[in-house]
Parts: sequence; structure tokens; C-alpha cells
Amino acid sequence: MADNQKIAEEVLAAVGGADNIASATHCMTRLRLNLKDQSIPQDDQVKAIKGVLGAQWSGGQYQVIIGQNVPKVYEAALKLGVSGEGVIDEDLGDGPREPLTPQVIGRNILNYLSKSMVALIPIMLSAAMFRTVAVIAGPDMLNIWATDSEVYNLFYNWLYNAGFYFIPITLGWSAARQLGASPQLGMMLGGVLLAPELVSLVSAAAETGAATTSVFGMPALLNNYANSVLPILLCMPVLWQLERLFKRIVPDVLSTVFVPFLTMLIMVPVALVALAPLGSVLGNALGAFMFGLGNTGGIVTILAIVIIAGLWEFLVMTGMHQVLLTLGITQLLTVGSDSAVMVAGGIAQFATWGMAFGAFLRIRERDEKGALLGYSLSGIVGGVTEPALYGCGFKYPRTMAGMVIGGALGGLIAGIFHVTVYVLGATNILGLIGYFAGGSTNIMWAIIANAVAFVSAAVITYFFGFTDEELEADAQAAAKARA
Repeated sequence: MADNQKIAEEVLAAVGGADNIASATHCMTRLRLNLKDQSIPQDDQVKAIKGVLGAQWSGGQYQVIIGQNVPKVYEAALKLGVSGEGVIDEDLGDGPREPLTPQVIGRNILNYLSKSMVALIPIMLSAAMFRTVAVIAGPDMLNIWATDSEVYNLFYNWLYNAGFYFIPITLGWSAARQLGASPQLGMMLGGVLLAPELVSLVSAAAETGAATTSVFGMPALLNNYANSVLPILLCMPVLWQLERLFKRIVPDVLSTVFVPFLTMLIMVPVALVALAPLGSVLGNALGAFMFGLGNTGGIVTILAIVIIAGLWEFLVMTGMHQVLLTLGITQLLTVGSDSAVMVAGGIAQFATWGMAFGAFLRIRERDEKGALLGYSLSGIVGGVTEPALYGCGFKYPRTMAGMVIGGALGGLIAGIFHVTVYVLGATNILGLIGYFAGGSTNIMWAIIANAVAFVSAAVITYFFGFTDEELEADAQAAAKARA
């Protein structure tokens, strides 16, 4: 078991002590330090601390990668005199504001998109689980509930739609929070896109053939925005800027009423006439692309999943996985299933955990062996890959070949047998539940694909993951421990 107090003491000593830390916070796996003198910490010295998986600078912040026990290390650091700012939501978030460059702007856009949608995962998980239970208990599997039964309809339709139909409202809240706008206005704008009057117009248009309605005399395309993602995401940055403008020019005594009123007065036509229809067009194009990627079949689909599954963790290291994650979540929300990105990402996780497990089987030194097993189990149970990635892959670089090949082999099986995920499930082993709605064949091949990724990564790591020098050093350490 990790000595969290000792880890905190040694990390503080390596970064110049508590006096050199302006403030500290932590996320799921990282202790994040804002240092006064940034020249003090030496990465090699910090990484050598027992219980530390890695260390790096990001956004002007020194991040010490510890693992899932980081909250306890953080608490120990506070007791040693460090000024703390609490926990933050996003594990890969940045620190202080950086100068705006094309790279920073691009990263900020990706962060806005991904963080806005990731915040809705509890809603999507809960809603999707109700439908999953209905599928399992329904006539296609256990045949406990008939499709016309009240409980089946409650689980399959009512509770599922409660989570997904109103996505523009909940996403308006989430996106507003990410930008610093009023979440209440974000929800209201989402409500505009789902208002019964607009829904009635869309339904009538399907019968009469009318394509537009009028908003302040301007033509607005009629679209069904239920379950949509991009329309509200495109609108929120404009709402944010409008609200900021009116906060500056409206007197404080009138701001409570007139800032939200004026913001929405301008935002509603902008949304309905321009941004929401544009988002609908882009969403349909994105859906067609993702559907084609996962459903074209043949070499196109297979290669896509093999490449993504094999290289996923390297994309995570660079942050580029956010692009694919955004596409995958959007596909799930708009279409209800995904046969590419989300499938490949899940398989890549199993390969990473398999890499750490294979290393556990090969390494003999007791403490290192226990740590490697912990890295694998923390992923299988806790749903994180960073401990395995940094504690095993970065420490023993050849083991990452097992991770890559294992992910690719699992992706190959998933691509050949068209494995499809229907639920944005948990990031641990319970993520396999996301395949249940596809029936027994889909479940079987999903389990096989992920199992192949885990086992093949473990086997390759065991036989080829270590240099002779690493194995010799491990044998000497094990012998020394026994003596």
C-alpha cells in the first residue's frame, strides 16, 4: 500500500518545499502544482520517488502523476503547509492562461467541445442503462418483459428519452459552465430548440412540405433538434459574448432583468435563423461520415478500427483523442450507436491493462510486481489507463508494443464482426454493458475482441516487453529483497 504521507514529503522536497508552491490542486490521477521558482524540480528526481508514475509541465503547471491515491497525497501535502485549491474536473485540463496562438485556440476549442459533453456522462449513462436493462429483460434476450408491457415502455422509451431527448437543454447548461456564461441562459436557449411550438411546426412541415418559418421576419429552416449536439454547441459561444457585452453596458440596477432579456432577444434569431440550422447540417454530415466509417465494411472499416485501437493511448498523450472522442459521443447521441471510435477506444483500454498485467507476470521484484498488478486492476475496476501507461509503458518502453499490437488485434476482430456500442458506458470493465443492446452476437464478439486485446497485450509484454538489462536489474532487486 502506498505511503501517501511519504510521497507528499518527498514530492515537496523535490520541488523546493511548501514555500515554493503558490497553490496546488489535483484531478483524478495528478497532483498539480503552481510553482514560484519553476527551475527547481528535476523530472528524473521526481520520477524516482516511490509511488510517483511520472512528472511533466503543462500550461505552466507542474503535474506529478500519482494515480488514484492522489487525493490522499494532496491531503497530506496540505497538512505540510501547501495552499490548496481543491479538486478539478478534467484530468487533462490546463493551468494558467497562455498567450493565444493557433495551437492554443485549437486546444481550447477541443476542450470546450469535449468537456461540455463529458459533463453529461452521468445523464447519458443513467438513461442508457434503463434501455439496456429493457433490452436484456425484453423478448430478444431473457423474455421477461413483453414489448407492449408498461415497465418495458418505461425503461426502453420514457426514461431513455428523458435523458437523451433533452440533450440541447442539458448541453446548454454544460457548455455555458465551460465558457463562463450563465447556465440558466444556456438551458433556456436549449429549451428554445425544443419548445412545443417549434416541434409542432416541424411536425406540420412534414405533412405540408413547408421548409421554413419566420423569426422576426427572417426565414428559419425547420429542423428537429431533439437529441442534437452541434446546434447548441455552436450557439453557446455567441450567447457568452452577448451576455458579456450586456453586462458591461447595462447599469447594475437593471442588469438582473435586462442582461438576460437582451441576450436572449438577440440570441434567439441568431440561433434559429443561422447557427442551429448550420449545426444540424454539420451534425448530419458528421453522422454520415461516422456511419460510413463504422458501417462501410471491408477494408475501410477494419483499418479504421485497427489503427484507432492500436494508437489510441498515444493520441491520449497528445490530447488528440479529444477530436475522436467528440466525434464518437456525437455519433452516439445523434444516431444511438457507434461502430468505430467508441469501440476502438474501449478495446485500447483493455490492451493497456493487459500490458500492465503481462508485466506483472514477468517482473519478480515484490514491490514493483505489486505496483504493476495495481496498475492493471486500477484500470479494470477504476477505469483509468494513466497508471498503467506511465507506471509500466513509460518505465519499460518495449511493453508498449504489447499495448499497440493487442489493441490492433482486438480492433481487427471488432471490425470484421461489426461490433457496435449502444451506450456510453463506464470506462472500466462495466463498459462491456454498452454492447448489450446489440443482441447476443454483438455481445459475444465484443467480449472476444476486448479479451483478445487484453490477453495478447499481456502475452506479448511477457515475452518481448523487457530488455535483458531490465530483467537482470529486476532479478538483482528481487534477490536483494529476499536476502
